[in-house]
Amino acid sequence: MTALYIALEVISAYLIGSVASALWIGKLVYGIDIRQHGSGNAGATNVIRVLGYKAGIPVMMFDVFKGWLAVQLATWINPAGLQGDPLIYLRISMAIAVVLGHVFPVFAGFRGGKGVGTFAGVGIALFPLALLIVLGIFALVLAVTHYVSLSSIIGSIAFPFAVILISCERNPALVGLSVVVALFIPWTHRKNISRLLKGEENKFVFKRK
Repeated sequence: MTALYIALEVISAYLIGSVASALWIGKLVYGIDIRQHGSGNAGATNVIRVLGYKAGIPVMMFDVFKGWLAVQLATWINPAGLQGDPLIYLRISMAIAVVLGHVFPVFAGFRGGKGVGTFAGVGIALFPLALLIVLGIFALVLAVTHYVSLSSIIGSIAFPFAVILISCERNPALVGLSVVVALFIPWTHRKNISRLLKGEENKFVFKRK
């Protein structure tokens, strides 16, 4: 029964991640598939670029919320009574599942966003202090360069250092998850990296649409 419970929890986290708010708001409210406009990405940044902050901010908030929610569910719904390391492993599994759901959403043809906002939600649940530091790094890089992609990449690479040095996390599994973030986010931004190297990446302009 415990294995079945764990499997159902992880599947539920993936399904939560698969709720593609960027795609649904684009289609239901504006009548467009956001993946056919701008960068072609179903994420909050592209929504802001194409549809403006009025559409993009709710998408960003929901992406963060679903990452936080999926991890918290492991604690709130715990019929197997998991404690200690087993509960930590379940929370990590659900964190990975919700991000995979966001990047490869079953409800949107497995074409989703890049996972930054959803990983931020995971960070709020697991590493709030480290996430705060990383958000500061993200904001600083964005203010200087105006590249959201570069800010996300640098922030993700800094994440495990913040987890270890700021949050003083020593659990190998949680540290390992932070390393996964540092590898996964640059991977989802590999096209952006190519454009950055060629000088073709679009800068983010702070203006109302």
